[in-house]
Amino acid sequence: MNKQIILIGGGGHCKACIDVIEADDKYEIAGILDKPENKGQRVLRYSVIGGDDLIGAAAKNYGNFLITLGQLKSSDRRRELFDKIKTLGGTTPVIISPRAYVSKYSDLEEGTIVMHNAVINAGAKIGRNCIINTGAIIEHDVVIEDNCHISTGAIVNGGVIVRKNTFFGSGAVSREYITIRSNSFIKAHSLVKVSDE
Repeated sequence: MNKQIILIGGGGHCKACIDVIEADDKYEIAGILDKPENKGQRVLRYSVIGGDDLIGAAAKNYGNFLITLGQLKSSDRRRELFDKIKTLGGTTPVIISPRAYVSKYSDLEEGTIVMHNAVINAGAKIGRNCIINTGAIIEHDVVIEDNCHISTGAIVNGGVIVRKNTFFGSGAVSREYITIRSNSFIKAHSLVKVSDE
């Protein structure tokens, strides 16, 4: 029997995460925590069982969590939730789509999800609580620090360092061996050519 997992955040990103979790078939989704007023509603076929005030109880009953709240302009809410889960004794596993390619020579930290058709190449290091979204390419020796969202179809080229809390927009491309400062917001389809640090 698969381990159970609680999802936190019931919006559009949650639906995409559900699809990955079901395809991965390592965890059974036990329910979703979202805004308290959404209790009883369903996201795809899973029920919203309450708000994030239930994280403590869910940590005791289920143990595993994935933050399925999206990240656009700010990582603040995802960071708050991650810290709360860890403080209350919850576990945040790495979730990898079976349709992604993740090199055995890469390193992924807790709470990160790798979506369908993403590529993470050799020597790459992905921090905690990150989203590597659909079709993103993380090239060799890239470092993605904690709480980053690498969006759909983005390309982070070899040797790049993406500092913590960064949003890297859909279809954006970086040059190789540059550093992108913390809390950056990289617009969709941008070409990032120079280091910020």
